[in-house]
Amino acid sequence: MAPAVLFGTAGVAHLLRPRGFDAIVPRALPGSARAWTNGSGVAELALAGGFAVPATRRVTSRAAAAFLVAVWPANVQMAVDAWRSGSTRARVVTTVRLPLQVPLVRLVLRAGG
Repeated sequence: MAPAVLFGTAGVAHLLRPRGFDAIVPRALPGSARAWTNGSGVAELALAGGFAVPATRRVTSRAAAAFLVAVWPANVQMAVDAWRSGSTRARVVTTVRLPLQVPLVRLVLRAGG
């Protein structure tokens, strides 16, 4: 159930507070940052729903792992931006966050059984 809460919270945050997420959308992606933010928020809500239903957890866990790998460049962008113009705290937090994607991927894969 932890992945359902994690993705549900992230999805709601993306949709209700998109500005911070817009800022970390890699500039190389086509289209508007807001479209990517909204799309990822909707995807996260769908993943939350998939984890909440036992019959779909297995396929959802694979989709969630792929999603986490796909959004990792946004975390890299956030770290790069922090190193360019952020505070020391922002640099540390964003740098430490990068390898945390690995245990998150493991968590969602284990949640699928």
